[in-house]
Amino acid sequence: MKVSATMNEVAEATSSANGSMSYADVNNLAFRALQRECKSLGLSAMGTTAALRGRLLEHFGLSREKAVVETPKATAAEIEELCATEGITFCDESDPDFDFKSVLSEVMQKSSLGHWKAATRKLKTLHKKYSSPDSPVPREAYIAVLEACAANRLNGARASEPARKILEDMSTFQYEIPAELANTCVVSSLGEGVGGTHDDCGGIDTALAIVAAVESSPEGSTILTDASYGRLVTALAKDGAIEEAILVLRSMVVEKSFTPSLSTFADVAKAAAKSKDHAEDVLQVLTYAKAAGYELDNIAAVETGRDLLASGVIAAEKIDNLALGLRLLTAAAKAEGCAPDSGDDLVASSSGAAQRACTLIHKRAIGKACDDSNWKLAVKLLELMPKRGLTPATSVWRRVLSTCCKNEKSRKATAILLDWITLAGEGKTENPPVSVFNTVVNTCEVCGEEELTVKVLDIMRDTLETEGNIITFNIALKRLAKTGNLLGCEGILIGMLNEGLEPNVVSYTTTIGACAKKGMKNAAMASMWLQRMRSRNVQPNFHTYNTALAACLDGTLESTFIGSKIASDMLEDAEKEIACGLKGSVNFKSTLPDAYTKVLARELMKQLRENWRSGDIDMVLAKSTTRVPLLKLVDFENKIDEARMTEISCELDEPEDEKDENAEQDYEFSLLKEMHKDDHRTAMV
Repeated sequence: MKVSATMNEVAEATSSANGSMSYADVNNLAFRALQRECKSLGLSAMGTTAALRGRLLEHFGLSREKAVVETPKATAAEIEELCATEGITFCDESDPDFDFKSVLSEVMQKSSLGHWKAATRKLKTLHKKYSSPDSPVPREAYIAVLEACAANRLNGARASEPARKILEDMSTFQYEIPAELANTCVVSSLGEGVGGTHDDCGGIDTALAIVAAVESSPEGSTILTDASYGRLVTALAKDGAIEEAILVLRSMVVEKSFTPSLSTFADVAKAAAKSKDHAEDVLQVLTYAKAAGYELDNIAAVETGRDLLASGVIAAEKIDNLALGLRLLTAAAKAEGCAPDSGDDLVASSSGAAQRACTLIHKRAIGKACDDSNWKLAVKLLELMPKRGLTPATSVWRRVLSTCCKNEKSRKATAILLDWITLAGEGKTENPPVSVFNTVVNTCEVCGEEELTVKVLDIMRDTLETEGNIITFNIALKRLAKTGNLLGCEGILIGMLNEGLEPNVVSYTTTIGACAKKGMKNAAMASMWLQRMRSRNVQPNFHTYNTALAACLDGTLESTFIGSKIASDMLEDAEKEIACGLKGSVNFKSTLPDAYTKVLARELMKQLRENWRSGDIDMVLAKSTTRVPLLKLVDFENKIDEARMTEISCELDEPEDEKDENAEQDYEFSLLKEMHKDDHRTAMV
């Protein structure tokens, strides 16, 4: 397929019908504009510039304008005198081809001197005035003038149009065009200016017209080289004509079996990647590069190959094709000859746009892996980022750490935390916040990694110069509560107060959890801690009450009494909440009994029954006193009668901004969900 036919396809895609045109309008149209107009009118868009203009002029009923020469008129006497032939005989001894030969000689002379302008004018005169079908302008004359025009890169592209016209005339007369001159004219007509011009001369349209003329000549399909077509493709791409560039590139690879240079592919891919609407076209360019024989795993060894891969990554980010972006970076990493760097690092750092695209692709891929709970993939992608010169954002570090912690991968989470701290020490990112250390510490606790827990706490102390925040202390409380170390929990609470941190509801609930440890239950201490937290103006919630009730299930009558008292307090708080309304989050502030509360109340009633059966208490007395609040908990339906409603007085509290507190406590309660999980929900909050 000829490139002129390829451009015909583009003309078909971009044509728009015109009403009518004047001779000047048609004459001023450039090559691609002529193709579009012909296509819009249903005319053939194939051929040279002259052929296209001829079709349009014929369609609109226009003829080429000719100059009218005024001829002086003679009188009858003058004509008779001039025509008198008496005594005169004529003998024509002149050479009938004298004028033709004379002008041809001048053409050759001017061409030999390099006077391309004068030679072009003489050639035009020779063609229009003196040539005929029997005596056409010889091929040598065209070549001589063309050589004069082609000198010095078409004389700075100023001779582009004359060269085009000469090549079109040679194509019309089916003269064979020298390959070297043809390729020189195509390449030299293209510059770095707008539209591929050089100082407003030449340009893409001129080059396309030259290509069309050359391809129409004898053996024209084999004259132009891949370098000439490649230069045209690059010019089209830089001018924003992405579709035309890709069509010509396709013709080179598929139709002509050329192997364009990597720089040609890279130029088209760059232009497409920068465009808003042509990102997917980069995939076509990559496909043609593979079809031309290039292997994506090797091309990163050269700069143009890295540019091509970088454009692919940028396009992949724009169309959100994460797999493609990562595949291209992996291919770059396999390239040899990039030492001491790696190919993927060089691709990612090739431009600001490439680095941004690589960072976003990794961030999104990590986010997707975390959403799928695929901690291995998330960790692998995170580890690749620094190797590729990419700096993970704090949010990326946190997501990967969180995913590892959710999957109870304490050692991997600790390793990632250490990598984060190392990168922060190099000034490439910020230090992990206390909350991240808390997450890792809690995971180490859940996994039973005592030594690792201590190590992470020591690292936090050295890195942030702090003992942590309230969550850190609550995690330490949980460690002690799981072993039933009540004195240790009390020491932690005292330490919090010494550090200026006020224990919150989670702190006290965790401490009470130490009283509910199986085999080490201590109802009296649980009740005492409920009183202490109220004295510090910290109100218990249903988690706290449930934990305290669980601490009373040790089988003793004394613990049953304490459990009954705790149940009574819970009922009072629950009724007040119904009457006055809940102020704050349900999970943090509510005291309304849940299903587990009723399970505990039934267990305490069973314990009371065993107490009266063993003779520790009178059955009638137990039923009329101790069992009453427990039974009310079992039957509680989150509503009270109007009489009781009027008896309850509601306090007017200052409005508080609990948003930040709730966010912290939400995490803290999640830590406690693991506590005593083997104790049938004992102290579970």
